[in-house]
Amino acid sequence: MILVFGRTGQVARELAHLAPGAVFLGREGADLADPDACAAAIAAHAPRAVINAAAWTAVDRAEAEEALATVINGTAPGAMARECAARAIPFVHISTDYVFDGSGTRPWRPDDPTAPLSAYGRSKLAGETAVRAAGGAHAILRTSWVFSAHGANFVKTMLRLGAERDALRIVADQVGGPTPAADIAAACLGLVRGLEKDSDTAGTYHFAGAPDVSWAGFACEIFARAGLRVAVEEIASADYPTPARRPLNSRLDCAALEAQFGITRPDWQAGLAAVLKELPA
Repeated sequence: MILVFGRTGQVARELAHLAPGAVFLGREGADLADPDACAAAIAAHAPRAVINAAAWTAVDRAEAEEALATVINGTAPGAMARECAARAIPFVHISTDYVFDGSGTRPWRPDDPTAPLSAYGRSKLAGETAVRAAGGAHAILRTSWVFSAHGANFVKTMLRLGAERDALRIVADQVGGPTPAADIAAACLGLVRGLEKDSDTAGTYHFAGAPDVSWAGFACEIFARAGLRVAVEEIASADYPTPARRPLNSRLDCAALEAQFGITRPDWQAGLAAVLKELPA
């Protein structure tokens, strides 16, 4: 049995489709604000592997609540990883492109230096550090721009705004790979299988949709596929200030994941088409 932390998030919802035999823990089952409870949950369920699909994802709110965000995104994954290491079972942890500073235009490799710009990014980097320090068979999967038919995400926001307005101003100087949550879920299960076969494949990997695109470009594709006539005005990040700084370059080099596990970058346009079919008309 696979134990999944998270139940209502985008990736957890997709894991429920792909791994119906897994056990999913919401906040009532294991609150990530209580790291010891997370470790105890692993001990109680005695799974064959653990996937952490839960996190603090309120990027801007983390600026005012960094201590709590760091417990949830940093201390709790570390507690999970240590318990998994003690039991010699694989642990898969989802991280983010926000651990980088977004400089340059080259896709970020897993071994590139990290330098998060935000409290959220720092909290996720703390989680990565704690997972590695646990010393067990682990895979840290950094991903970006997650979307699905569930929860709050850019696709659903654009569909809502596009139905209300005939013009929108969208940031065009942030570039990355939109990633369908369904593909992230499948990748996590692939990592579990890979780690079970060979624990030496442990490490940090990148996984993001292709091709890379700006938020403005992504929005245009959403509107076109949804049949919405919306004029998109491309703007700079400086014209849309937020409490947390976002990386301009969120491109991720995913070659190591393909080489080690045979997991290739998903086509986000195909993923978008699937999500639009899943959403109510």
